[in-house]
Amino acid sequence: MSERTVTALAAVVDSTLRAAELEYEQTAPGRFVVTLPGTKKLKTVVGLIVGDHGFRIEAFVCRQPDENREQLWAWLLQHNARMYGLSYSIDSVGDVYLTGRLGHSAITPEEIDTLLGTVLAYADEHFNTLLEIGFGSSIKREWAWRVKRGESLANLQAFAAFADPERTTAHGEEPAP
Repeated sequence: MSERTVTALAAVVDSTLRAAELEYEQTAPGRFVVTLPGTKKLKTVVGLIVGDHGFRIEAFVCRQPDENREQLWAWLLQHNARMYGLSYSIDSVGDVYLTGRLGHSAITPEEIDTLLGTVLAYADEHFNTLLEIGFGSSIKREWAWRVKRGESLANLQAFAAFADPERTTAHGEEPAP
């Protein structure tokens, strides 16, 4: 692929991001870093790379799990089979990413919008589940520490069903009303 073609495709990415009014920067020719706002995962940073042989998309989801690695890897692999354009992957230390490699034909405003929406949906919708599987003990310890000190539990409320000992029994089930 010629440098001229890569430059033209990068211009499509740039104009699409600008039109969508997303926070982004072009860090090098054909390389973009986009910040997507979320609700569960407050922001997801996405790399878009127009290369000589295709279009790459990479987004950090969460750091390597503290526990239940095999359970988390199995969960990620089971979800990969149902995902559009992306898959979960891990790096050499076990950090979790969403990654995709597509042909240059994917560099259209509609497809870029679809892929960014897909990244946001997967990263945001799955985030609390990933944390519960991979960091459940840490979340429970944090909950207990905050209760003991009278600190706010506001940003831990999504985990109350398993972290709050008053809401669970010895078997991890919700108590009967």
